[in-house]
Amino acid sequence: MNNLLIIGAGQYGMVAKEIAESTGEYDKIAFLDDNNPVAIGKISDYVKFRSEYDCAVVAVGNSDFRLSFINMLFNAGYNIPKLIHPRAYVSPSAKIGMGCFVEPMAVVHTDVTIMSGCIISAGAILNHNSVIEKGCHINCGSIVKSGVQVAAGTQSGYGDLFDNDYHHGSLAV
Repeated sequence: MNNLLIIGAGQYGMVAKEIAESTGEYDKIAFLDDNNPVAIGKISDYVKFRSEYDCAVVAVGNSDFRLSFINMLFNAGYNIPKLIHPRAYVSPSAKIGMGCFVEPMAVVHTDVTIMSGCIISAGAILNHNSVIEKGCHINCGSIVKSGVQVAAGTQSGYGDLFDNDYHHGSLAV
């Protein structure tokens, strides 16, 4: 069985679904969401779907919720994959944590570390030896310069430039 359950059927959920479909790795993909009719159940129903779905990801914009729910899914026995679009470039030396999404045309270069629960949007560039801490969302067209560490919970704007002077984040490290 290689079935994927996506927590959240909003904009991030639809992106996650398209990335998952593009990989061809999943036999079945479904959503849990409290407010969307495409969902097969409520978010709180995640435990009852464990026998039917072996993999689950959290596709919700709020990084605190995303990280907390990743842990709940993991503790319930789900595999938490990273979803990487085939049209993204990911260096073989990059390390990507569980529950991350890497969208099309993103570049994850040499020796980059992306910690769990991050969203790397289309066209983002993470240059060599950078570190993206847990729960970040690096938005479309943003550039993380080489060697820069992005604080946990950071959500960039479109086209932001991260250098050593960029300090953001909403999560305690």
